[in-house]
This record gives sequence, structure tokens and C-alpha cells, in this order.
Amino acid sequence: MHKYYIIVNNNATHAVRRTLAGFMLFLYTCRMETKINRQQAWELLKQYNKEAFHIQHALTVEGVMRWFAKEEGFGGEEEFWGITGLLHDIDFEQFPDQHCVKAEELLRSGGASEELIHAVCCHGYGLTGAAAKPEHFMEKILFAADELTGLIWAVAIIRPSKSVMDMEAKSVKKKFKTPAFAAGCSRKTIEDGAALLGWELDTLIEKTILAMRSCEDSVNAAVAALK
Repeated sequence: MHKYYIIVNNNATHAVRRTLAGFMLFLYTCRMETKINRQQAWELLKQYNKEAFHIQHALTVEGVMRWFAKEEGFGGEEEFWGITGLLHDIDFEQFPDQHCVKAEELLRSGGASEELIHAVCCHGYGLTGAAAKPEHFMEKILFAADELTGLIWAVAIIRPSKSVMDMEAKSVKKKFKTPAFAAGCSRKTIEDGAALLGWELDTLIEKTILAMRSCEDSVNAAVAALK
């Protein structure tokens, strides 16, 4: 990953600071290439994932990342965010003990860019053997939202509707405080993710519910088509 450093004098005008911020965003955008398209990413996912649960989770996180890209003003990078979400757990089904480590090899052999590989692998920072740390905003979103989508889905399937469409944040927050419920969803990681973003936990939960609503129907249809 390339790094850029710009030192700005404290007396710089607001206009200058905004110009520099725009330049940094331009540099970031230029580097956000996947080198594989969505269809290639989909085939790569299915090569290493056969269980419906894992494919559903991948599709959900893809949809969530696409929603966040548009919601947070990065609509031009939606494809990168989405493909990162789709492939984020590519190695988990077959190589759970090497999660976010084996992914580097699988993605590189599949033609993925180094930027995509970094974005995927860093979501395991502090959880797996992954050395890469979330650096960019989209990587922090993935780190924060991944575990949370699992918790929200677990809450959804015990509801009469089995849906997030009628779910309120208070339902998730209640289960968040019950460690035995969906115990595999790390509360600490979710809290750390919110802190990385500088968001309140409630904000992260509310936004992620909205993001999951945006893709629930398409995810269900895609999973049903696999049967």
C-alpha cells in the first residue's frame, strides 16, 4: 500500500485544507481497483465456499458495504467496497485456522489487486493471524460491520418476520448485552470497530440495520437461486 504524507501549516486557510483533503481523496480513489470484476469475484467465492450460510453472509456483507459506500459519500468506489465485502471471508469455510491469512494466496491467485487483498485481510486484525491493520475508511467500515451483520442476522431469524425490515435498533442492543446470544459474534470487535470510525455504537447499529434492509431481498433471491 502506498502512503502519502502532507504537512499542513496550522495557519493554512480552510480553502487550502479542503483542497488538500480533496487531493488525498483523489489519490485514495485512484488506488481503489480490484483487477477482477463482480462476476469473477462471485465465481472465486463459490470456488472456495459451498455452504449456503457462508454465501449468504458474503452476499449480505457485499450489500452492506455497497450501501455504506453510497451513504458515506463514496459512491464512485461502490464496486470496490462491494467486491471487498463479497470476498472478505473467502478462506473461512475451507481454511478456518488460516482465516485472513490464506485469503491473500487465494485472492492473488484469482487475480485480485493488492489493494483488494489488503482490504480483505485487514478485517481479521486482532482476531486472526492477519498482520494488516484497517487503515482506510472503507476498511474500518468492514472491520466494524462484519461481526455486527452476524449479530443482526441472528436477531432477525428469531423474530416472527425473520427479517430486518421491521427490526429496530433496540432489539439488537438488547441482544448485544447478552453474551450467550450469538456468542460467536465478537462484541469487542464491534465496539472496537465503532471506535475506529469515531462513531457511537448506537450509530453503527442503526446504520448497519438500514444497510441490511437495502439488500435483504436480493440476498434471499441469490441464495434461493443456488438451491
